[in-house]
Amino acid sequence: MKRTSKATVTVQKPDWLKRRLPTGPAFEKVKGMIGRDRLHTVCQEAKCPNIWECFSHRTATFLIMGSRCSRSCRFCSVPEGGLEPPDPDEPKRVARVAREMGLNYVVITSVTRDDLADGGAAIFAETIVETRHQIPAVCVEVLIPDFQGSQEALLTVLRAKPDVLNHNVETVARLYPRVRPQANYRRSLQLIQRAHTCNPDLPTKSGLMLGLGETAAEITQTLEDMRQAGCRILTLGQYLQPSKNHLAVERFIPPEEFEAWRKKGLAMGFAQVASGPFVRSSYHAKELFQTVKA
Repeated sequence: MKRTSKATVTVQKPDWLKRRLPTGPAFEKVKGMIGRDRLHTVCQEAKCPNIWECFSHRTATFLIMGSRCSRSCRFCSVPEGGLEPPDPDEPKRVARVAREMGLNYVVITSVTRDDLADGGAAIFAETIVETRHQIPAVCVEVLIPDFQGSQEALLTVLRAKPDVLNHNVETVARLYPRVRPQANYRRSLQLIQRAHTCNPDLPTKSGLMLGLGETAAEITQTLEDMRQAGCRILTLGQYLQPSKNHLAVERFIPPEEFEAWRKKGLAMGFAQVASGPFVRSSYHAKELFQTVKA
C-alpha cells in the first residue's frame, strides 16, 4: 500500500521544533556498537528527533525482529515488506550491547510481524530473559504491537515479567482508517486492559501523537478510554512527517498546549504524564518509571 499525504500545503515548522544536532564521542560509540552487532534501534529507523540526545547519553530503544514491518501505518518511516525470518541470536546481541552501554534500564520494541504465528511474542520474552541474564539488576520496558488481539501472545510477554508494558494507541479512533489502516482502536485498548487485569501492579503505558487533525474533544475521549483500560503512564508528542510520502502535519501544537494536556492527564488519574513537542513513547522512560514506582 502506497503511503500518501492528503495535504497539498506544507505547514511551516515553528521555531520550538528546530534543534541543533550535536555529535561527539559518546554518540559515535553507541552508533558504532549498534552497527557492529547488526542491531536496529527505533531511534534510527523511525527517524526520532531525540536520537542525538539519547545516543549522546548512552541510551537507545532496541528494535527487534528486523527493520521492516508487515504493516503500512501512514505516519511511520519504517519500511513495509521484505520480511526476513527472525534472527535466533538477536536476543543475546541486544543484551550484550545493552550491557556494554552500561544500561540498567532497557527499552525493547519491535516492528509489527503479523507474518509470525505469535506476532513475535516469544522473541520479546526471550529478549527480556536474556537481558536479565546478562544484566541481573536491569529493568526492562517493552513497547509491543497488538499481536492481532491474541491474548496468548500477550501472556507470553507478561510471563517474562517486564517492568513496564507499553502499547501505543497512537491517535484518536476517528483517524485510525487514515493513520493506522491495519490496526484497530478498540483492540489496542483491549490489550492495555488485559495487561492491567492480568497484573494490576505492572505499570501500563501508552502514547498519542498530536497534530494529525484530532480535536480537543477527541483527545479527551481517548485519554478517558485509556484510563478506563488501566493505562497508568501517558506520553503525548508532536507528530512529525518523516517524508513527503507520509501523512502531512495538520497542526503544530505549541509547548503551552502540551503542558495543559499534561496537567489534564494528571487530573484524570494518570500516574505520570510526559507531554511536549519532542516527547516520544520511550523518551526519558527510566525517569517516568522511577516516579511511578517511588
